[in-house]
Amino acid sequence: MQSIRTWRNRMGLKRYPGMSELTITADGGGSNGARVRLCKVELQKFADETGMTMNVHHYPTGTSKWNKIEHRLFCQITQTWRAKPLASRAAVVELIAATTTKTGLKVESALDEKTYEKGIKVSKTEMAQLDIRGDTFHPDGNSSVHPRPK
Repeated sequence: MQSIRTWRNRMGLKRYPGMSELTITADGGGSNGARVRLCKVELQKFADETGMTMNVHHYPTGTSKWNKIEHRLFCQITQTWRAKPLASRAAVVELIAATTTKTGLKVESALDEKTYEKGIKVSKTEMAQLDIRGDTFHPDGNSSVHPRPK
């Protein structure tokens, strides 16, 4: 969630003033998977904090190859850092930020040095308090998280 929060604060608010919804496409596995409770809790916190509805669409398991952004972006990043030593996190971030394409894509990146707590458990009670609504099309992987009344 921190990466989305950073994007919103650094770029999103300037480019899309007054946005009330944000759509996120996510891989089906890992820490942002459709079944990961902590991800849902963090999405809810972000929706509550910003007042935005978060529309989340997960790629089905094993289909991240369909993620066009991932393929178009990562191949360019790979070209940028080819034959360059990835000696530090700062070097990786700088090389990613140096990525551009002939069509005008310019990549922005930042190093998140925050330490995150491991092993956070989310209870059924906490889950019941979330305002998450499954979409009519594959509600198990597609949903919207609505801000709760304050």
